[in-house]
Amino acid sequence: MKITIVGTGYVGLVSGTCFAEFGVNVTCVDKDKNKIDNLKKGIIPIFEPGLDELVKKNISSKRLFFETNLKKSIDGSDAIFIAVGTPSRETDGHADLSYVYEVAEEIAECLGHYSVIVNKSTVPIGTGKKVHEIIKNKKPRLDFDVASNPEFLREGSAINDFMRPDRVVIGCESNKAKAILKELYRPLYLLETPIIFTRRETAELIKYAANSFLATKITFINEISDLCEKVGANVSDVSIGIGLDGRIGKKFLHPGPGYGGSCFPKDTLALVKTAQDNCSPLNLVEHVVKSNKNRKKNMYKRILNALGDYEKKKISILGLTFKPNTDDMRDSPSLDLIPELIKNNCFLKLFDPEGMKEAKTIFKKFHKKIEWCNDSYDACNKADALVILTEWNQFRALDLKKLKKLLNQPIIIDLRNIYNPEEVKNMGFKYYSLGRNFD
Repeated sequence: MKITIVGTGYVGLVSGTCFAEFGVNVTCVDKDKNKIDNLKKGIIPIFEPGLDELVKKNISSKRLFFETNLKKSIDGSDAIFIAVGTPSRETDGHADLSYVYEVAEEIAECLGHYSVIVNKSTVPIGTGKKVHEIIKNKKPRLDFDVASNPEFLREGSAINDFMRPDRVVIGCESNKAKAILKELYRPLYLLETPIIFTRRETAELIKYAANSFLATKITFINEISDLCEKVGANVSDVSIGIGLDGRIGKKFLHPGPGYGGSCFPKDTLALVKTAQDNCSPLNLVEHVVKSNKNRKKNMYKRILNALGDYEKKKISILGLTFKPNTDDMRDSPSLDLIPELIKNNCFLKLFDPEGMKEAKTIFKKFHKKIEWCNDSYDACNKADALVILTEWNQFRALDLKKLKKLLNQPIIIDLRNIYNPEEVKNMGFKYYSLGRNFD
């Protein structure tokens, strides 16, 4: 089979590379010539464990190609995937579909044979219908189909998520399109992966409903952790106690400083807007959005309260990305936390294994109040407190004896609950975590 993927961002690049690994002939298209030139050399623009090796392998095997010419690329393609960005609009929070529709216009101009146009981007309900209308208006006699195939890739484990997914969701309107997409995902039948064929609108909604539900679980346990602090309960035990219920499950029940990233913030907003537009408001998801926003906005207060006399103090922050195993800074809690601490006249020592380059650009205006560090211990040297903001594996087993000697004050503020409170306190630290602040 031959497919074209338009867009070489996170979703497009991972999907295209993994399809090539399945043995499919894949061409990834992007207008950014510099990016395409780098990709042809095996230089990838994002950090995703294992992706660079897989890209190089499939380029070498002549199954993965990169182009700027869309017309040349889609010639003979059985399926054309749209995998461009759908960021939140600043005006109302809804998904900005301008890139999707622009690609649809370009496909209509270039396409001269039957193909399935597949929305891989996360798009609101009804987008597939609109894409079909755009192409039909330009090429009324063209035989084609439009399908929805939402991605469920977690940053940091995207390759495994694609190769061994929980499920594949496909929304299409014809048996012809179904047959092509079924053949494309045939390698997953060997793993007995559930493949759900449904209507386009249903597939579009499944993606938003899934992310909104997971965001709700995170928000729920964050609010429970706040209650635990008021009543002397242990949120870790609460998480275990409810997570062992098979109807609930143990995943996404770990308190933290609020969810971020490229999916949950924009997808919850888009679903809320879609529901409002259709006079069927989702009050629960609206609360999730509001609660998470407030949590990230106010998390700095926990640090200031732990320090007491906080002005002109040096604070070490470990972790800047929204989660480990990615360089993605989008909607990370650090984007709210760092400006607030600086506003309160604190000096910061920052370190992240992969996010430093992007963070230096984002926080450039605060350069007088920030020291960029080489590793965890460099960040803690002569700091008045340590804040763990992202749960990178290398932060999970820090040498506590060494930390105590490096820090001006033995204060650890663990916003991911990765340490045992009793163990850390027995080492002589003042230790603060979420939902476990009891004697």
